[in-house]
Amino acid sequence: MKKILVVFGTRPEAIKMVPIVKYIKTEGRNLSVKVCVTAQHRNLLDDVLKIFHIRPDYDLNIMTENQSLFNITTSIMNKIESVLIKEKPDLVLVHGDTTTTFVAALASFYMKIPIGHVEAGLRSNNKYNPFPEEMNRLLTDEICDLYFCPTINAKKSLIKENINKNKIFITGNTVIDAIYTVLKKNYIVENKIVKKILESDSKVILITAHRRENFGRPIENICNAIKRIAFKYPDYTLVYPVHPNPNIKKPVNKILDNIKNIYLLPPLNYFDFSKIMKKAFLVLTDSGGLQEEAPSLGKPVLVLRQVTERPEAVKSGTAKIIGTDENRVYNETVRLIKNKKNYNKMAKSINPYGDGLASKRTVEIIKYYFGLANKKPGEFTPSHDN
Repeated sequence: MKKILVVFGTRPEAIKMVPIVKYIKTEGRNLSVKVCVTAQHRNLLDDVLKIFHIRPDYDLNIMTENQSLFNITTSIMNKIESVLIKEKPDLVLVHGDTTTTFVAALASFYMKIPIGHVEAGLRSNNKYNPFPEEMNRLLTDEICDLYFCPTINAKKSLIKENINKNKIFITGNTVIDAIYTVLKKNYIVENKIVKKILESDSKVILITAHRRENFGRPIENICNAIKRIAFKYPDYTLVYPVHPNPNIKKPVNKILDNIKNIYLLPPLNYFDFSKIMKKAFLVLTDSGGLQEEAPSLGKPVLVLRQVTERPEAVKSGTAKIIGTDENRVYNETVRLIKNKKNYNKMAKSINPYGDGLASKRTVEIIKYYFGLANKKPGEFTPSHDN
């Protein structure tokens, strides 16, 4: 029996790691799993744990108000040591690009515990954009032992960095597993405004923007563009679940509050959010995860960033990087609203990120790594060239 310690701290990590935890518990013969959450994001994380019925074995509970990267880093490092000492896992599994990911990997490295990185190999090749995520992911990959890449592009990036190709596996992205699972569930929509919007005939523009590199002037530009869109298209419903970070919440409320067809909502639970995304006409976002989820539902994505470490959707045409200039955000959105041909070109339902089996592949690869399976598992092959 090999023990896997799964560590995550934010809502996006939880969404993408929970399917793996579930699969180990139900199908991972000769594997056991423990879950450690840092609670880098407290309420947003708890929502996902509740929906998927996951009770962590360890909760480091590090979140503080308006926390800095220094606080997050030192708090996790100080608290996770005792967990690693007590559990002595055979493998620590981390995900993606958060500070939780990097620090948990570093702590495991210090104790010479093998590390598996889910969603390894994504690169923007700009260390300050996304910040600090690009370096968190790069540094984590430097000290890992197993690499679970969502796409061939990610694998190619790792090979360019001289990572042993025998340690790299293409699994697809577990976020597709999660969204397919949750949309099949018969959950009751909790947010009354969301329920009202879902029952309406209105076209929905879904907006999320919260990244550190968009603090300050960029988020103000985005909001000013959204305000202009709302006034020009009063028959459209603009839904913006607002991140609780005051660097986002304050300017968003200042610019967009009390506009009739804009709904500034608190962070939605994962089911409510998924339902709104499924209904949406298009998505404006600086989120990495939404660049993967929305194409799986056939939704055009306008990416509110200067660069992306997820080029597959851009290459396939379902996503477009537009930055944060007010006029460009406004004009690109209007273009999709007015031009049906341009809209349909982006809305084609292409899914370069997964087929709903990434969790299964990940667990089978772990078993193969430990010699618990004789045959090397097959890899994810998308329906078109990435």
